[in-house]
Amino acid sequence: MATHDHSHAHDPAHEHEHEHEHEHEHEHEHSELDATELRVRALQSILTQKGYIDPAALDEIVDTYQTRIGPRNGARVVAKAWADPAFREWLERDASAAIASLGYTGRQGEHMVALFSTPQVHHMVVCTLCSCYPWPVLGLPPAWYKSAAYRSRAVRDPRGVLADFGVTLPPQQEIRVWDSTAEVRYLVIPQRPAGSEGLDEEQLAALVTRDAMIGTGLPATPPAR
Repeated sequence: MATHDHSHAHDPAHEHEHEHEHEHEHEHEHSELDATELRVRALQSILTQKGYIDPAALDEIVDTYQTRIGPRNGARVVAKAWADPAFREWLERDASAAIASLGYTGRQGEHMVALFSTPQVHHMVVCTLCSCYPWPVLGLPPAWYKSAAYRSRAVRDPRGVLADFGVTLPPQQEIRVWDSTAEVRYLVIPQRPAGSEGLDEEQLAALVTRDAMIGTGLPATPPAR
């Protein structure tokens, strides 16, 4: 069963109405730039031509927020929630304060809510209107998160979207979809993987993927010991 955080009912008859779509339809949206992205590209080109910015340096900054700083911050939040019951309780009660205590603050992360997945409920996050995303803990949003295909299908057919990402959940596990807004950002705390007992927080953080914190993925399997 899949539900939306606003409790909107979804007609099961529509769940497979687009089965003819390509398996990874969200990937085909990646090359389409919206008006804002086109303006950013044009501005980047002008500034580069005038010698005001170094494209290589800009790429490095983007890579830092997208693949290094952001997801690692969120992974540390998740790992601490797994390992520290007191922090988990704080995160449930006041995610903004708990996350800020680790030094992860800034724009797009002022008002955070932590969503704890369980064997009964799997949480997944989308922004149906644009691309609201918790930058301080996840970095820059991936292209697929901003695509029209993901924004529409995540609500209409969450199991189909998860299948596109290679994730299959038990049929009895409910999928709850949360719609980010300009006021609230969500961070999914996935279930701690089996076999991770005895790992310290650094080792646990290494198991946490960006997609697991959005809800479109799961943590990595701990290495055999």
